[in-house]
Amino acid sequence: MFDILVYLYETYYRPDACPEPGALARKLSAVGFDDVEISEALDWLTDLTAMAGAEHNDVVASTGTRFYVVQELDVLGSGAVGFIQFLESAKVLSALQREIVIERALALGESPVSLGKLKIIVLMLLWSQGKEPDALMFDDLFGADDEQTPRLLH
Repeated sequence: MFDILVYLYETYYRPDACPEPGALARKLSAVGFDDVEISEALDWLTDLTAMAGAEHNDVVASTGTRFYVVQELDVLGSGAVGFIQFLESAKVLSALQREIVIERALALGESPVSLGKLKIIVLMLLWSQGKEPDALMFDDLFGADDEQTPRLLH
């Protein structure tokens, strides 16, 4: 599924440049993607688009602290939670976007979600909202996913 999401990100500059779901599914199949993966990716992306397009001004303006429940920590892992907090402190993600990233990660049904997959979720969220991360943040999101090297905070 993530190969398809990356393909869409790299192929279509904006989400509105994508063809309708039926035509897109045919194009993805013609490129060589599996029908089951195509269906999963399009369903996941449809849910993401629905969530990203919703207006929740009370959450967007939130300045509160986010506490994670045990189930979220189990699925996300400490590396992903740290990365989400980093993106939020860098003003790449708003509180609403953070919640969408968490929900879409939990929707994967795998535990723990790898940092590489979490980065793709963030890219797809920004892409679905027509936002492009700046060059340095893009490198951090799309760069090497070396989970062995700890992130330095200074």
